[in-house]
Amino acid sequence: MKVSELVKKFNLKVFSGEIGLENKISGGYVSDLLSDVMGNAAEGEIWITLQTHQNVMAIASLKDLAAVILVKSLEPDEETVEHSNEEGIPLLGTDLETFEMAGKLYNELI
Repeated sequence: MKVSELVKKFNLKVFSGEIGLENKISGGYVSDLLSDVMGNAAEGEIWITLQTHQNVMAIASLKDLAAVILVKSLEPDEETVEHSNEEGIPLLGTDLETFEMAGKLYNELI
């Protein structure tokens, strides 16, 4: 599945990183602890988090993640948007809680 397909299916907001919407998704990872994501997320996964600062995109780039989904209607910082555009990693948003978004992503990918 591509990020663009997930955006359409779940009506996700695209904040930035549109160039990466054709990235393929290999799985998902859920954590709000940056060191956990850095140590355990795998290339091509979608990261679901409530963190909005620019370090999120630094980790997403380092791990070569397919995209990042911000939950609970959270909005990214301006620097986070800029970094997302520079790296070409989509930064997405939803009003869903983390648990609900993770469940939907899991069901879609299995």
